[in-house]
Amino acid sequence: MNYDTITYDLDGGIATITLNRADVMNALNTQMRAEITEAVRRAGREARVVVLTGSGRAFCSGQDLGDGANINRLDLERTLRDEYVPMLRAIFDCPVPTISAVNGPAAGAGANLALAADVVIATESAYFVQAFTRIGLIPDAGGTWFLPRQIGLAKAMGAALFADKIAAQSAADMGMIWEAVPDESFAEHYKSRAAHLANGPTEAYRHLKTALRGSFDNDLEAQLTLEAKLQGKCGKTRDFKEGVIAFAEKRPALFEGR
Repeated sequence: MNYDTITYDLDGGIATITLNRADVMNALNTQMRAEITEAVRRAGREARVVVLTGSGRAFCSGQDLGDGANINRLDLERTLRDEYVPMLRAIFDCPVPTISAVNGPAAGAGANLALAADVVIATESAYFVQAFTRIGLIPDAGGTWFLPRQIGLAKAMGAALFADKIAAQSAADMGMIWEAVPDESFAEHYKSRAAHLANGPTEAYRHLKTALRGSFDNDLEAQLTLEAKLQGKCGKTRDFKEGVIAFAEKRPALFEGR
């Protein structure tokens, strides 16, 4: 498929999806949301890890407020339901690990697009901002779900109410993202992280995501039952057998993935 608002590159099991509207700081319009959705679903079928990043100086500035139309005719509920939800579900439900490589500012829906990934790695000069109240809105694109789970209710409430910029290192310190990396080593670092996952046990990663996310809804007994079920599936994979043999032979495991 040809893309107009993103680029898609598959190399070494890593699918890199780059938001490619640098002239508007990669703001999300209808076409971009559809293309991200399709590209992530495609990557889930043919890659072992997905990287989402931005072109130019920004990761994503959020909703393109110049996209379409008269503000009086803007149907935000429909836009979120029909365009954002499929995109976010594609990322959240992706069967392989997903990384947001945040190369610059991530604002509004762009911040929450980044947080939808399994792991967020940001350059130190990047920042995150829940900019919604600045224009009379509430956080959307999953922000009201992601933030309280990642940083707790108190910090999520402050981030949403004040709409302050949160520097990447502060975001890492409070648990919003995985890590902040010096600008000069950012690209090399996130690509190394992606390669690590691409060479890892893909089925184990898939079950790991299911287990960790399930823990928020389960009591201890239910979670232990889920662990046992998923571990049983992992124990039947070729990757597990390879891992044990490699351990015994004192060499790196050569995982085959799916």
